[in-house]
Amino acid sequence: MTFYRRRLPHWQPLGQDIFITWRLHGSLPAQFRPPAGTESSGKAFVCYDRALDEARTGPLWLKDPRIVETVLTALHEAQRKTMFTLRAYAVLANHVHVLLAPRAPLERITLQLKGASARAANLILSRTGEPFWQKESFDHRVRNPAEWQKIRAYIENNPVAAGLVARPEDWPWSSAWRPIV
Repeated sequence: MTFYRRRLPHWQPLGQDIFITWRLHGSLPAQFRPPAGTESSGKAFVCYDRALDEARTGPLWLKDPRIVETVLTALHEAQRKTMFTLRAYAVLANHVHVLLAPRAPLERITLQLKGASARAANLILSRTGEPFWQKESFDHRVRNPAEWQKIRAYIENNPVAAGLVARPEDWPWSSAWRPIV
């Protein structure tokens, strides 16, 4: 098992899929905190994700199809380099969810995905050198097949939960609509 720490601890057990979420820099107010009673990491994650789904504050650059394509290109390029096998994904207005089977250290995977997509997106947006992604990412190791199914459904249903589409397969920037190659 590998481990590294930023603000949050990141554990990567060998042979287990990982659920990762990352968001645009400034997509939530600095003072945003989950309400009392949601202190557990799972409940706090859902609270943060629901706030991101509302997309009421911060940049919404991932609404631009050109920017979304930079994220998808980074995902497919990292998979081509055999850093991981992509299982599921969804790109929303200000955050990204992925489920993957890592073949490289998690820190290297997130650095590759976020770095490549940030450089390309910032070029499109004429913001070279500016922060694009929030430094910290959320990750969760998948513990069993039932949890794997639940996470995959969560990812692919996120655009529905956000009120963007009626069915998961209607969201063009997800594995429910665009098959993983």
